[in-house]
Formats: sequence, structure tokens, C-alpha cells
Amino acid sequence: MNFRLIPLFLLLAFGVNSQENKSYRIRTIAFYNLENLFDIENDTLIFDDDRTPEGKDHWTLERYNTKLDHLSQVLSEIGSSTSKTSPDIIGICEVENRRVVEDLINHPNLISKGYGIVHYDSPDERGIDVALLYKKSVFLPTSSASHRLLLINDDGERNYTRDQLIVGGLLDDEQLFFMVNHWPSRSGGEARSKPNRMAAAKLSRRIIDSVQRLGADAKIISMGDFNDDPNNDSFKKILKTIGKPNQLEGQSLYNPMEKLYKQGIGSLAYRDKWNLFDQIFFTENLLHPEEGKYKFWKTRVFNAPYLIAKKGQYKGYPQRTYAGGSYTGGYSDHFPVYMYLIKPSSEEKTTD
Repeated sequence: MNFRLIPLFLLLAFGVNSQENKSYRIRTIAFYNLENLFDIENDTLIFDDDRTPEGKDHWTLERYNTKLDHLSQVLSEIGSSTSKTSPDIIGICEVENRRVVEDLINHPNLISKGYGIVHYDSPDERGIDVALLYKKSVFLPTSSASHRLLLINDDGERNYTRDQLIVGGLLDDEQLFFMVNHWPSRSGGEARSKPNRMAAAKLSRRIIDSVQRLGADAKIISMGDFNDDPNNDSFKKILKTIGKPNQLEGQSLYNPMEKLYKQGIGSLAYRDKWNLFDQIFFTENLLHPEEGKYKFWKTRVFNAPYLIAKKGQYKGYPQRTYAGGSYTGGYSDHFPVYMYLIKPSSEEKTTD
């Protein structure tokens, strides 16, 4: 088992009496938009022509391998300042197919971590999907489903987009559900595209409700690139997320990202404005679990200095793979986000 035991000096942060000599097991849950992780082959069924060696982006094997180098480095380091290891659960989006995800987890930076994959092909026109990575030594999937979002454009035609993924399983010995999202973009403007994200929020709400009907005490963690901020209507009016713990009621959804957003913290920037589109929220029972069960500790944006552009038009923004149409060899146009779960442990040492 891979886990980190949190030493005594951190106990006050968890609200634990300093006289109690306890250790805590920690698990890291992360999400990362990988910014168009495509292979170099032309798939005639999707619009991937730009991401080929002959395409506009001149997407070569060398550039693909550099992308894998960079993304695997990031994934190996998210949350490791505390956990001393890579995340236990990782939601990802903007991946072309299962093959690129396999290349990613088999990279030397990650292969020793023993990640498994839950992935379904989405009908998205660009061919991009969502997926869940999990450490096989930590999490045992017992169910999964990919839910289709049906959208119709102004011409009455189908607008193909990403599915929403839900995976149930045992995190150590505890039942949890993980949702991975990549909601419709703001292409055409925020207001014009808003109905698509409201529809995505309604689908998420239906998925969550269906799980809670099977078990009112189900613990659900939803993550993704929502293309909306924590205060947008999709969150506040449809999902009815709450940002203050003292306002939560049974089966409420708690969004700790609201506090970060109000502090001006973002995961991506556009026209000198920071947005927090990448979010993790969850059911109220992860704040007040049964004794000995996992509980929420804190959430963060992973914005290590090497992920930030040092010069050019996007100075100070996430260091992306392409900028202004030119290859810059960066990481992603998004920062990852992550949260920690903790619970008391009787173990006496750390293993990795």
C-alpha cells in the first residue's frame, strides 16, 4: 500500500488535540486538463488533422514525446510536498484515446506508480475524452459508466461533446464515487454558450441524484474542467454547490474552490483575467464522516514555478504547448487542481 503518514506537528491543522499522538493516512485526488494530448496519427473519424506531422501544428513524434515527458513530470509531483508521492486518483481530460493515456502512465516518471485506467471513447468532434487514473494498490474500481450529454445547436443539429464519467470503487476499504467532467467550452462567447454548460450541470445533477437514490450516504467527488467558475449559475443554481461549511445540509455539495476563487486564485487565464474552471467539489459527508473514515482536509491549485510562462504574450500564465499558433514546448494551458483526504492510521512508518 502506498500512503503517507502525517506527523504530529500537523495535527492542529486537522483540529486534533495536540496531546493525542496520532498519525494520519493521506490520499491525494487530482485533476488535470492535459491540453490536447494527441498521438501523431491521422484518425479519419475525428478532426485531429492539425495534430499530425503534416498538419498545421506539425505534431511530430519528438513533440509528442516531449509532451509526455512534461505531463508525466507534473502528475508525479502534484501534492507531493505533503504526500511525498504522486496522487492516488487523477481525473484527466483532452486525451485523444486510450493509447495516449497508456503511453502516459507507462512513462518512466509514472510507471512505478502502478496506475490503472478507466476510459471510454466520447463522441466529441475533436476526438477528446476524459479518463480516470488510479493507483491499483490503493483503489479497486467496482463500477463505471460514461453518460452522454445530448446538445442541439441553433440549426437543430447535434452538437457532439464529451461524456461524463463516473467510477465507483473502494479507496482502501471505503466506498467512494469519482466523477470526471469536461463541460462545453465558451466558444462563441460566455452568454451564447451558457445553455450548453447548464445542460451539462443538469446531467451531472442527475448522475449524482441517481447515486444518492441508491445510497443516501454515498460519498461522491466530482472533478473536471467545467469552463465555468464556482460562482456561475451552472454551479449555484443547478448543482446548488455551497462554499461555506456552516451552510451545508444533508446531501449538499460542498465546493471548496469558491474560497480560492474569491482570493483571486485561478487555474487558467484569458485576457489578463484568471478563471477557476478546474474544480473539485464533493458531498457534504466528506466533511463530517463516520469515525475512522476519510475526510476532506484541503484543496489547492498546483502552480509550481516551472509551469508558469516566463516571457512572451502569455507571461505569467500557464506555460502551454502552443502559444499564438507557435510551438512553445510547454505543459498545458491549465494548472492542475488537487485535494487531500485524511483519516487516522495506526501504522508507524511511511511507505511509498
